Amino acid sequence: MNISVMTVSFPLDGETLKEVKLLCEEATVHDYRVYETIMNVPMASSFESKGFMVLAYEDDKDLLVGAASAIDLIGLHTYEWSLVVTPAYRQKGIGTALVESIQVGLEERGAEGQLAVVIDGSPFGHTFIEQKGFAYSFSEATLETKAEPVALQNDINIQPYDGEEAELISIYGEAFGDLPEESKELIAFNTTTNGRKLWVAYRDGDMVGTVTTAKENEIQWVTALAVHPNYEGQGIGTALLSFSKDYASKVGAKFVMLDVEIDNKKALSVYEKAGFMKAQQIDYYVKQ
Repeated sequence: MNISVMTVSFPLDGETLKEVKLLCEEATVHDYRVYETIMNVPMASSFESKGFMVLAYEDDKDLLVGAASAIDLIGLHTYEWSLVVTPAYRQKGIGTALVESIQVGLEERGAEGQLAVVIDGSPFGHTFIEQKGFAYSFSEATLETKAEPVALQNDINIQPYDGEEAELISIYGEAFGDLPEESKELIAFNTTTNGRKLWVAYRDGDMVGTVTTAKENEIQWVTALAVHPNYEGQGIGTALLSFSKDYASKVGAKFVMLDVEIDNKKALSVYEKAGFMKAQQIDYYVKQ
């Protein structure tokens, strides 16, 4: 068995993208785990995505048998990466070759940080990544619900962000602990990236919350949802989630999805009350 490994930057060409999709589908059927999202397949064909893939082929069959994908999601030189090997070719050293090539690719691109991503319950995943010198850091649950029209609250006005930076920076700082510079970078990313829309909520003229939506095929992702601390427990978060479901239905999405840290019980409770259910769990590892 002769295996060759090559690295390609985003965007992938159509033929390569098709091969990666087929690889993910085969692994998904075998493992009962959805690999397309953590392998960044929906973003791999975009010129705006900052990332790359490492591809492993069996030369004799010209067959893609493994792939690793790394992406800098918010432009801060911190890459999230994951890998998948087709079931028939596992435990043959392909995963190790992919990890080594990912590390080379990250160094060449000047990465300042990295997170290895593993789907909870995936075969060999956690043991394998720990053997490669990574330690568990935290977990996120992916929650989903149907996109559908929702009757919105009359006392909360949700509209596109129009440049009131100081108030939004304050909300991000209180909610996420971000420094002003980090908040400015997040605002810039959410207002300039194709497909992403930054929304703010007002009550009686005051900015009380924010959310960002991002369309990805039939999915509308919800991210960076935050409520001003003075307005917590007043239904602002629920109103933003209702708005997101309603907006998703208007732009033709079928599902609304979001990620939340498992330890964030407060947020989980809000999302569950809004009709979101756990689809899968992702575990993050840092290099020791």
